[in-house]
Amino acid sequence: MAFPCLEDPTLERNFKGHRDAVTSVDFSLNKKQLVSGSMDSCLMIWSMKPQMRAYRFVGHKDAVMCVNFSPSGHLIASGSRDKTVRLWVPSVKGESTAFKAHTATVRSVHFSNDGQSLVTASDDKTVKVWAVHRQKFLFSLNQHINWVRCAKFSPDGRLIVSSSDDKTVKLWDKASRECIHSFCEHGGFVPHVDFHPSGTSIASAGTDNTVKVWDVRMNRLLQHYQVHSASVNCLSFHSSGNYLITASNDSTLKILDLLEGRLLYTLHGHQGPATCVSFSRAGDFFASGGFDEQVMVWKTNFDAADYGDTLKAQKYTTNVNGLDYGSSLKTQKSSMHMNGNFNSM
Repeated sequence: MAFPCLEDPTLERNFKGHRDAVTSVDFSLNKKQLVSGSMDSCLMIWSMKPQMRAYRFVGHKDAVMCVNFSPSGHLIASGSRDKTVRLWVPSVKGESTAFKAHTATVRSVHFSNDGQSLVTASDDKTVKVWAVHRQKFLFSLNQHINWVRCAKFSPDGRLIVSSSDDKTVKLWDKASRECIHSFCEHGGFVPHVDFHPSGTSIASAGTDNTVKVWDVRMNRLLQHYQVHSASVNCLSFHSSGNYLITASNDSTLKILDLLEGRLLYTLHGHQGPATCVSFSRAGDFFASGGFDEQVMVWKTNFDAADYGDTLKAQKYTTNVNGLDYGSSLKTQKSSMHMNGNFNSM
């Protein structure tokens, strides 16, 4: 019986331009641009087209901790140790407007899917929500008792999830501004959290070296992965919802198969801690950044539709503690075509 070929991810591009550790990476919707933030206080905009020059955006007075493209790709938000958030137009000029967002380092910025709202998280222990138009402050969420490392909107914009050095992940109702649940099972700080594309679950990365996946309807732990040997700094869901990629201080990136509850790939590219990772919106690429000042772009290469058939035909053993995913993540057949030719973009 012939099995479909499951190809390993491949390193496509290696971008060098930052002068200190890379803290955050994000793709534009059309994959034509990639933004990275760094401890060198700059943003870099990288073009996916060969021979196209990169742009360095200068404006922050201290380390850039986080970057995020708006859903349309017309704006980039960045947060900094200088306590401000900047909104940039990703053009040659690199124009930006800044606003004082917090009373301490801004760790996280994230646009809602409609592009109308921005959620920020800070060392001042607060999560704040802003109207993107006019950068107007809307409200603050104040129940964390230590630095808030990350905050994200759910895909439908109704929920906000936040993670903190108080070792909790909190789920908030945006309309009522109430904390509707706290997940307390991490044994350390929680640097990063993200929503599954379906909006029914979240994944969190811990300094206890673990990755946990939670159902946000039943408020229960679905999966627990102990695959890294050091703190997990960042994670990102594939658009199919079937895979999760993680970046760790152990210098590796790991791709987890959520349907099987197993480790799929370990990727060695960065020298020193891998600080950030992000799938492109379509899932055919992912980018990573590290202490080594490098931004790497990888081609995903696996086709989710073929992959499902491969798994049915083969038995795997695994040492990953993957709890039953149950009905919380419906197995989605991905009809995505992985178009990975940079020259065609």
